[in-house]
Amino acid sequence: MSSADLAGFGWGPLQAQELAATDYKGARPARVLDLHRSVLHVAAPGYDARLPLPLKPDHGPVTVGDWVLIDESGQRIIHLFERCSVFRRRAPGTDRSEQLLAANVDTLFVVSSCNQDFNEARLERYLAVGRDAGAMCLIVLTKADVCENAGEYLRRASRLAPGLMVEAVNALDNSSLNSLDAWLGSGQTIALLGSSGVGKSTLTNSLLGAAHIETQAVRTDDDKGRHTTTARQMYRLPRGAWVIDTPGMRELQLVDVQSGLDDVFAEIAKYSKECRFGDCSHETEPGCAVLAAVESGSIDGDRIRRWRKLVREEEHNRESVAERRARDKSTGKFYKSVISENQRRKGRN
Repeated sequence: MSSADLAGFGWGPLQAQELAATDYKGARPARVLDLHRSVLHVAAPGYDARLPLPLKPDHGPVTVGDWVLIDESGQRIIHLFERCSVFRRRAPGTDRSEQLLAANVDTLFVVSSCNQDFNEARLERYLAVGRDAGAMCLIVLTKADVCENAGEYLRRASRLAPGLMVEAVNALDNSSLNSLDAWLGSGQTIALLGSSGVGKSTLTNSLLGAAHIETQAVRTDDDKGRHTTTARQMYRLPRGAWVIDTPGMRELQLVDVQSGLDDVFAEIAKYSKECRFGDCSHETEPGCAVLAAVESGSIDGDRIRRWRKLVREEEHNRESVAERRARDKSTGKFYKSVISENQRRKGRN
């Protein structure tokens, strides 16, 4: 199997270099197209199989878009390749574990719609995740055909990050999607990220040229959508690109995306270098260049408020489970000691 054959699946120099450095003989690389519970759907030129999930992969949990190495029998995964990019979030639940969304993505389509679903804060959150992962980010605004002033949404979206590209489309009209062709070359991998009801599955179906994914209507009173896609899966487009449709996520918890936040909020990062104190939080400190820029109008006041919220969330989620449990345990001991002391004082009285 040649690198040229694998290139159509997104194989690149990083994977080829890693494969050359391994000692596995007769093994073949394949890409993870789908993941259901403990079974992976993997494929490569001339190969398509469903295999059990490896118990302890060498680079952590496996996700859609990963490259893996299959043994000579074609029935067992023996190696997980390092990733060019990986999208992750904090998983729901109390243990605050990480959940991988997709790997080895070249371009992230951040999908929103020209209606009540459009939300700058949510888009900034998605952009921070995408830019931190190292993927090219493009905002795709759907439902432009039913909006009276799509240009206003384009203007608002384009101001969310430096150099950001924004396209407004009608996901039901194939000719309207020609503006996306530059990102749909053979072997390219695109992931779609956005909340429910914005038209991700409809957009994917139009790119595929057929109704492969079930779609549902949004509620007409508030434009809120229902969860159509319930799992991540890769689809091959007619021109040779791959697209990953993700479940709708109205809340995407940030974790370890500081560089992405600095990239999206570049104007804040720029002025923060001029603050009097190196650890300035840009709240009330004297000599804060960021607050001065807000006063002068160089930084939008709404942007700084949204930035503060995301930074606090990112710092909170960055704490490891062990650190948080240790902190909570220490706090619990302190409260118990205070209660015991109060009880002793009451006893003496």
